[in-house]
Amino acid sequence: MTKCRGINKPRAVWTPDKEAVMIARYPHEKTGKIAADIGMTEEQIFCKAGVLQLRKTPEYLVSQDACRLRRGDNIGAAYRFKKGHITHNKGVKGIHYPGCAATQFKPGHKNNKEAPLGMLLINADNYLARKTSMTINPPARRWVAVHRLVWIEANGLVPDGYIVVFKPGMRSVVLEEITPDRVELISRAENMRRNSSHNYPKEIALLIQLRGALQRKINRREKDEQQPTDPN
Repeated sequence: MTKCRGINKPRAVWTPDKEAVMIARYPHEKTGKIAADIGMTEEQIFCKAGVLQLRKTPEYLVSQDACRLRRGDNIGAAYRFKKGHITHNKGVKGIHYPGCAATQFKPGHKNNKEAPLGMLLINADNYLARKTSMTINPPARRWVAVHRLVWIEANGLVPDGYIVVFKPGMRSVVLEEITPDRVELISRAENMRRNSSHNYPKEIALLIQLRGALQRKINRREKDEQQPTDPN
């Protein structure tokens, strides 16, 4: 779960009184009015309605408050494009004002803030990586872990089904410390065995499994609360 960086909106605090208002009023009243009365946003009301499994009543959905287009009303017909309508920009490719060509990007233009070839950084997996290409797509593949490059320089290309890893206890993000004697080639199956929770004592392995199950439930609950179930 991503750590909060102080940019997320405050969580909605649902008291028993607010839930009671939701249960009593949501099925047959306008969502915006309920939100204003209890100090919530419409999005928060929609999310809570999903959690409480509340639905608008058929009577509400055919009322004026629902703002739905009902059969026979033909609302908006006067504002629709008529058959044969020609748009005002048909055949126009871009807009070129006098004098603007001098400041436009030319073909092949490169962003002057783009990282140069050979630059080093510590990637999201906490490995030292070097930029090896300016053209490979997606851009994330332009960066290669330094310990992999060191092994390739000493031994050649990495065979299919194998990966380059640090030897136990020799991992580093210091360029001078990443040398051929500190890395090795192993199969993906061996890498899985090395990182399996079954390598830990039974009690710790069980805690790891329980933590994963708990985290999945938390993620699922948060996702459900963020998805509105009714647009009205």
